[in-house]
This record gives sequence, structure tokens and C-alpha cells, in this order.
Amino acid sequence: MAALPEAPLAPPARLLPALGAVYRAQLSRARVARIPLLFVATFQSVGIMVLMRGVVDGGQEARAVVAGSAVLVVAFVALNLLAQYFGQLRAQGGLDHYATLPVPPAAVVLGAAGAYASFTVPGTLVTAVVGSLLFGLPLTHVWVLVAVIPLAGAALAGLGAALGLLAPRPELATLLGQLGMSAALLLGVLPAERMPLLLQYGRDLLPSTYGVEAFARTFDAHPDWTAVGLDLAVCAGVGVLSLAVATRAYRRAAVR
Repeated sequence: MAALPEAPLAPPARLLPALGAVYRAQLSRARVARIPLLFVATFQSVGIMVLMRGVVDGGQEARAVVAGSAVLVVAFVALNLLAQYFGQLRAQGGLDHYATLPVPPAAVVLGAAGAYASFTVPGTLVTAVVGSLLFGLPLTHVWVLVAVIPLAGAALAGLGAALGLLAPRPELATLLGQLGMSAALLLGVLPAERMPLLLQYGRDLLPSTYGVEAFARTFDAHPDWTAVGLDLAVCAGVGVLSLAVATRAYRRAAVR
């Protein structure tokens, strides 16, 4: 009896359609579980600004506080929660499920990172508006958050995903995520001029710093848009690098 010819395999899924499918699935899954935490992140950032209002009157320091508090919402969700998510996913065998799907590894990482970063938009806008009114800063260029949120979100989400995938235990992933958010709080919200020199160098290494600087510059009467663009370009470069590291970490974790 002649052997039947083998059926051709289906072509692998393309990146963009697979990315869209993962993004929608993650967005739907996280909607109920993450919205209460988004309120916590927003309330935390607004509370920090209220406390700093008693210490900082205005000027450059007020701009740093408002910009840092707004980007802190992104750090809480995109870095902290994403590190916890991938740490738990790895520990519970959830990566095995994704490994059986015909989707590129980059689509899994980018889809999850994009979904988590999307939840930061309302909280970041609310924090920026409340902070600007609290410190008497102009709202003229608040639209720049349209660029700051996705670029800073990509950099922080990639870092959070990498921490969750590289951590040997979910508890360690949670700890690293908390430490990363604490660094964003201490180094991003406090004015750089009041920090010791060593902490200023540490601040330069934090991806969210450049999103904070870009937003803070827009409170000037005549913003230096070249400097704003350079800060956003650094955010974009760090985002590409951190997401590439997270994708590589996902490949390693998924085959173990």
C-alpha cells in the first residue's frame, strides 16, 4: 500500500498579526485584575505630589516632582507588575502554553508589554493634570505624554519582563520588580539637584529618567524641543534593547 503524501505544514504566524492577537488577549485578561492596582498606582503618585507640595514651592523642582510622579505610574504597572506576571507565568508552567502556539517569541513579549503599558495611560494623564494644577504648572504641552507613555513604557516593560523571566523564582521576580519601582520613585520623583553625586549617576542609568526629563522640559515657557526629542530617542533606544533582552530571556525560559 502506497504511503500517503505528507500534508504541508501551515506557514508560521507573522509577527504583527500574532502581536495583535496576544495584545488583545492580554488586555482582556488583565482588565479586571489590574484596574484596581492602577487606581493604587495613581493614588500613590498623587499622594507623593501632595506630600512634596509642602516641601517644594515651584520652579525646576516642582517640574521634576510632577513629571517623576506621572512616569511613576508607568513604572508601577509596566515594570513592577510585568515582572511579577512573567515570574509567575514561568513558575506555573504558563510559558509551555505559549510555546505550543505558532506565535513568534517577540509577539508574546511585545504583546504582554504593550497590554500592561496601555493600562498606565489614564493614571498617567490624571497624575500629570492634578500635579500641574497643584503646583501651578502650565498644561499647554501635556500632549507630549502621547510620546512619553509608550516610549518610557516600552523601556520599563522590557526591563520588567526580563526581570521576571530571568529570576529563578517568582518571589525573586516580585522582589526585583519592587526594587525597580522603588528606584523609579526615589530617583525619578526627587529633584536631581538635591541628590548626592552617586545617586545622580544611578539616576542616569534608569530608563524612566529620560521620560521624566522629556516631560519636565515641556513645562518651560519655551521648551527646548531638541532636548525633548533626544530624551525620547534615548527612551526608544533603551526600549528596543530591553525588549530584545526580554525576548531572548523568553526563548531560553520557554525551552527549559
